[in-house]
Amino acid sequence: MNARDHTALLEVRDLKKYFPVYGGIFQRTVAQVRAVDGVSFSINKGRTLGLVGESGCGKSTLGRAILRLHEPTSGQVLVDGQDILGLRRNQLVENRRRLQIIFQDPFASLSPRRTVAQIIREPLDVHRIGTSANRECRIIELLADVGMGAEVRDRYPHEFSGGQRQRIGIARALALDPDFIVADEPVSALDVSVQSQVLNLIAELKRKRGIAFLFISHDLAVIQHVSDEIGVMYLGRIVEQAAVNDLYARPRHPYTQVLMSAIPVPDPTTKRSRIILEGDVPSPMHPPNGCPFHTRCVQAMAVCKTTVPPIVNVGDAANPHRVSCHLYN
Repeated sequence: MNARDHTALLEVRDLKKYFPVYGGIFQRTVAQVRAVDGVSFSINKGRTLGLVGESGCGKSTLGRAILRLHEPTSGQVLVDGQDILGLRRNQLVENRRRLQIIFQDPFASLSPRRTVAQIIREPLDVHRIGTSANRECRIIELLADVGMGAEVRDRYPHEFSGGQRQRIGIARALALDPDFIVADEPVSALDVSVQSQVLNLIAELKRKRGIAFLFISHDLAVIQHVSDEIGVMYLGRIVEQAAVNDLYARPRHPYTQVLMSAIPVPDPTTKRSRIILEGDVPSPMHPPNGCPFHTRCVQAMAVCKTTVPPIVNVGDAANPHRVSCHLYN
């Protein structure tokens, strides 16, 4: 890996996305859902940041806000140092080519009225890349890249299995040669055997093309397989972030420890000490004061109820391990 690969391709600074809640006769804004509430991280070229957390914690909203599929409320998204949130729609065209997404549901994300060739060709047509003959050649190349033959180009999505449909979605995401891809739970709707094929495909594409990924999942085993670094998200915030081996070897945040205790052990003779959480996730419309996790944390202290813990590095400069918890202040 050369020096260029260690530069930050994407940097997210204090990103927030609030959704208004309307009420009353005049449908005025009466509250806000804090789906993403001050998230910061960076991803280097050719690296994968895995994002894990419970359903509803804001993972997918964060991925879409980075791509401006949801317009962020505030914050910065820097691509090679340029804040794309300050760009107008017509200025975003070039960055749209560099930033792509693989959607969770491989059936709903593909138009049932279009053939495979039409689906993959659409981004090439929109961005006017190459001649018509060039685009046809590109379709065949992309199908080969995802392990499918040219004979499928005139078939429709309903004729394929879930894994094959997801491969078509990946081919579409690759059509514009992106530098960064948001993979929004790309294997959650697939059988376990098919999951491994798609995960291996993504890993191979990352190795060959040097694409950076934000890989979103609720499955810690999947995240461990594909990620270089992991961020743990709870109620719109990243509460812990570290290199994959460091995080799995020594999780620091109480919430991360709960998630790790829930990972199944493949050996039936070995028992894992499971940590059971009490209570439900607080509403993002009315988040608790202080640490967002203190209402369910068995180690909560008085300060946790009043003060949001800052993010501190409990690792070292070479191998940072960032955690937002008063236990380490």
